[in-house]
Amino acid sequence: MVIRFGKIDSDRIGALAGRPELYLCERDAGIQGHNTLDLFYFGGMAICNQQLAKMWKRCLRVSSFVMTLRLANNILPGGEKHVVNVPGNRDDRGLLRKYPSHLIFTPEEEVKGYNMLQSMGVTRSTPFVCLHARDSAYLKQAYSGRGRDWRYHDFNDSNIDNHIKAAEMLVKRGYVVFRMGAFVEGKIAITNPKIIDYATAGRSDFMDVFLESKCSFHLGSCSGLDVVPLVFRRPRASVNNAMFEHICTWGINDLFIPKKMWLIRENRYMTFREIFESGVGSFARTEQCEEYGLKVVENTPDEIMDLAIEMDELLNGTCKTTQEDEELQRRFWDIFPDSKLHGEVKTRIGAKFLRDNRELLE
Repeated sequence: MVIRFGKIDSDRIGALAGRPELYLCERDAGIQGHNTLDLFYFGGMAICNQQLAKMWKRCLRVSSFVMTLRLANNILPGGEKHVVNVPGNRDDRGLLRKYPSHLIFTPEEEVKGYNMLQSMGVTRSTPFVCLHARDSAYLKQAYSGRGRDWRYHDFNDSNIDNHIKAAEMLVKRGYVVFRMGAFVEGKIAITNPKIIDYATAGRSDFMDVFLESKCSFHLGSCSGLDVVPLVFRRPRASVNNAMFEHICTWGINDLFIPKKMWLIRENRYMTFREIFESGVGSFARTEQCEEYGLKVVENTPDEIMDLAIEMDELLNGTCKTTQEDEELQRRFWDIFPDSKLHGEVKTRIGAKFLRDNRELLE
């Protein structure tokens, strides 16, 4: 038996949720090797979600002492064979569709979670949606005092107010909507009792995970938080995707729509083909967009609402696509670049978004 040491990145929720899950899926698939004893430690400036850490300790052998063992291993000859290759966040092998989630709540936690829902006026049988708009508050507050300028992420941010129309529509369709977020820039400007601003009232690490694991679907922008519903195999309607070429294409019943790229010098939107061929679809920093002469345009309230409607109908079995819709999907995915970032594509781009923006397929 070979003893191996592995690090679980713990200071960002996307890594803390996604990477151990993919490691366990790889272990189930035989990719992680046989006859090994794998030991882990949480590595990072902090543990961003204590509930996830607690749940991973039920699945993995985790101890802070393992970090010392790994540091010692790093200076020994042949130490590389004793290191666990923990995967990144990208499921290019499609393992999440083949294996069930490894994260399980205890019976006591199930009771606790549903009791807390009941205290918020939500019964066990009430369908609900987790809504999240990425903004700059999390990085500014969670990592304050570290001397980093996080403005390079600003092009990924979005305005929660643009999601309210979708939330109100979902309430009319029978859902309760929970606004999510560990730190947010402000409260939502709405008083509907079925739209709960959970992020600013009573939020906890435990309920973050519980809500995302039980939701009918997650609606929101690309962020670390949207990995949590993914590891519980919950559907996601992803909006305001700026790093277009890096979208998640392996989710279960996932839909997405991108931000649009306004080419300032030509006073027009870039086509999808231009975005991919120019490299704009892989831009990872705000200044790259500025240097290229781009204005990154958020999805409109109607675009977000339309995607939420499509997801609701998809899950309820009432979504009807036309031959034209399928042709538009084919044209888009023919343009989408093949790369090692993606395996078999399972995600669909929003049908209404394509109908309304078919000129971007030129």
